[in-house]
Amino acid sequence: MLNENIKNLRKAKGLSQEELAVKLNVVRQTVSKWEKGLSVPDSNMLISLADELDTSVSILLGETVQEPCVNELDLKSISEKLEKINLQFAKRSKMRIQTIRYLLFALCAVIIVVFVAFAAMQSEYLNWDYNDPELAVAGTILHGVEFLFVRLAPFALIGSIIGIIFTYKNR
Repeated sequence: MLNENIKNLRKAKGLSQEELAVKLNVVRQTVSKWEKGLSVPDSNMLISLADELDTSVSILLGETVQEPCVNELDLKSISEKLEKINLQFAKRSKMRIQTIRYLLFALCAVIIVVFVAFAAMQSEYLNWDYNDPELAVAGTILHGVEFLFVRLAPFALIGSIIGIIFTYKNR
């Protein structure tokens, strides 16, 4: 009876013999011997065993513990829950893809607008009077931004277009 209770409670907790043995600081073969009825744990070990299996020593020693059985209703409810979870994951995935797609479209639009703005300015700030400290600082900042933007924007634009194409393929 003790051997069956140990085995049934261990399985109900989803533990392997090895995992239970590690928790009790014994070797797996000891747990196996207990479950086969070849040996019994001492009193201190019974207390530790009961604690690990979330039960009482009296249940370990006397009351028979039934193996958990899964009937068709349980399987049906579990499958329905899993179906709901899968639908939620699909919705989240679709929302993420749409968000990424919109962000990539926005990035493309921003790059195009900034390019148009820089083209319209025709680097007009280069003709400013740089003896004025405020214009010198503003012109230097604009020139630096334009310099970096013109070199990095094509890569960002190409990456955005590729990202948009991949998000459409993953529909």
